[in-house]
Amino acid sequence: MLNIFICEDNDTQRRAIVQTIQNTVLIEELDMELVLDTGNPYALLEKARGSQNTGIYFLDINLGSDMNGMKLAQQIRLLDPRGFIIFITAHSELSFMTFQYRVEAMDFVLKDNPAEAKVKIKECLLNAMERYTLQTNKMHKVYTVQAGGRKITVDYDDILFFETSSNIHKVILHAKDRQIEFPSTMKALSCTLDNNFVRCHRSFLVNKNNIKETDAKKRTIYFTNGETCLMSTRMMKRL
Repeated sequence: MLNIFICEDNDTQRRAIVQTIQNTVLIEELDMELVLDTGNPYALLEKARGSQNTGIYFLDINLGSDMNGMKLAQQIRLLDPRGFIIFITAHSELSFMTFQYRVEAMDFVLKDNPAEAKVKIKECLLNAMERYTLQTNKMHKVYTVQAGGRKITVDYDDILFFETSSNIHKVILHAKDRQIEFPSTMKALSCTLDNNFVRCHRSFLVNKNNIKETDAKKRTIYFTNGETCLMSTRMMKRL
């Protein structure tokens, strides 16, 4: 998942950016979440510091603060080297400053024409999603599911276990930071996943790399994030 951050000190313009982003994420069914919109660059840095996901950052350059958008982008680069930085500004002539500050901006969106700005913001979101997917596929082995009309990609390393859902022909993927229900069966998953995933119960398929400990008496498996699942006596030996 990609986290979206906005830093724009003009309330009216910030609301317009938020609306465009929310509409695009909803209509295009993108695996993204708007986590912060603010006029305060220090608030954005604090939020980004606590984020574990790659970010998309829409930054105004003139922020009415002792930290402008370029300096903010420099700090973001230290926290999120793979993040996507987009400047939203009325000053196209400032584009050369991205080289001076070495922030590797993905794009510039000009405020002068609101209609064009909306189109540009949408293009930036789609482009970022495509690049992120390609980067992730190259760097990590990933599992992709179709859920709620969205195509969601999860690193194998982030998957704790799969659980049979109470909804027929559906499975729940338990990741380190979220749960995703999608159409599948345990049998189908067992045929597609690698050897790191072991069937431990008729309702559970676990990633053995994320097991913290097992309790044979309680027939319980404990994972690195505190979650648990059951294991059957019959399948315990194999695990």
